[in-house]
Amino acid sequence: MDRRGRKLRFAAVAVCVVLALTGFSTSRGHGRSHSGGGGGGCSSSDQNHDSSSSTSGSTSSGSSGSTYHDYDDDDDYSDDTYGDGGSSSTSTALRDATVELIDCATPSEAYATVEVTNPNSTGGYFTVTVDFLDAGSGRLEERSEEAYVSANDSATVQVDLSAPAVAAKVDTCDPEPYAPAR
Repeated sequence: MDRRGRKLRFAAVAVCVVLALTGFSTSRGHGRSHSGGGGGGCSSSDQNHDSSSSTSGSTSSGSSGSTYHDYDDDDDYSDDTYGDGGSSSTSTALRDATVELIDCATPSEAYATVEVTNPNSTGGYFTVTVDFLDAGSGRLEERSEEAYVSANDSATVQVDLSAPAVAAKVDTCDPEPYAPAR
């Protein structure tokens, strides 16, 4: 009985492999989960999941008369379909903003002030980084601040030290010349 069970299991696997190779599909997704089914089992390839006609883009697969469709409907979604509620992320397309020091930290002001210039035609968030150095050019702290800058505009950004006591030791403020888009 055990031997017969193995033969049946092997035959079932072989049938699915043959069906998959001849144009049948075991699932319509490309590794993504769809809410609403569409997976599991062997399904006929003449099902039309993407609303195109069953003859467009099809190739004959043997004498069975069935057709094969390359269902790439997952690839037709824009990046924001799976993103943050529909707003598209443009940070990958934004160029870095330029950063210029306006004022360094002093004992009475525990922050550096920089001007951030956005060269892009859309607004965006940028990460500004400033090194706070002592008289011997040793790093006391490296601090970063996120800032929104409108399209083709500049904004003044304050980069705070961690504590007012550190400000008394600061001799030089050295901002990174470019602020990457977030």
